[in-house]
Amino acid sequence: MKNILYIAAVLFVVLWALGFFVYNMGSMIHFLLIIAVIAILLKVIKG
Repeated sequence: MKNILYIAAVLFVVLWALGFFVYNMGSMIHFLLIIAVIAILLKVIKG
């Protein structure tokens, strides 16, 4: 479960970066960033 959460967080960060710099998809990018940050924080808190 921890690996899946980490992979999802990295994937969301990559999608956010692509959208922010290439596609400019608007608010969807910020939503992906928030999900990625939450996933990373959960991984750090759960250790």
